[in-house]
Amino acid sequence: MDLITERLHELADEKNAAFVAKLAPALSKETVLGCRTPALRDLAKDLERNAPEEAAFFLQKLPHTFFDENQLHAFLIARIKSFPECLREVERFLPFIDNWATCDQLSPAVFRREAEKLLPLIPQWLASPHIYTVRFGIGMLMQHFLDARFDPVFPEWVVGVQSEEYYINMESAWYFATALAKQPQAILPYYTERRLSPRVYRKAIQKCIESRRIPDETKAYLRTLR
Repeated sequence: MDLITERLHELADEKNAAFVAKLAPALSKETVLGCRTPALRDLAKDLERNAPEEAAFFLQKLPHTFFDENQLHAFLIARIKSFPECLREVERFLPFIDNWATCDQLSPAVFRREAEKLLPLIPQWLASPHIYTVRFGIGMLMQHFLDARFDPVFPEWVVGVQSEEYYINMESAWYFATALAKQPQAILPYYTERRLSPRVYRKAIQKCIESRRIPDETKAYLRTLR
């Protein structure tokens, strides 16, 4: 084993591995070491500062064997400060993501600062045949384009994603629940006019009702739309 894989095995937690395997049933249990997220974030930070050559070599080693390696990979990418370099690594990594947890952990800090540069790429991600690339694209719209950068065209992009895949539809539902909390006037018609697919519609209403950010009167109205 190389240095990084050895360190991951040192951080392995059998009890947490069983918990993670239940949350992501598509993963083979043998590939889950159970490293806890704070420990992986700390390891990414340490590698960036003290072992950059090993970190760079690790990022080139795809595909990985372990779920925990993919998680660390996402955390290392998230620390890259150059937008072009970070984007290059994201696009190289996306086809190898095989679970929702790694997909959702891939959230580079530089993307928050320079989100406008993502806009030409998001439609390409949403059109991908790869489940988690599509989920990542929806996630980027949810993270970076529901506040000051919001444009009514963005929810139309999400509606345009027609899929039978559970993890895509779940992310679409999260998007429209979060969007209703942040942009109620623009988003409520997607519910009242039933612009969402049946699966996304039902799950989005459920998430809205469970949300603390949605006013009670809006929740009461949404219950009538079920």
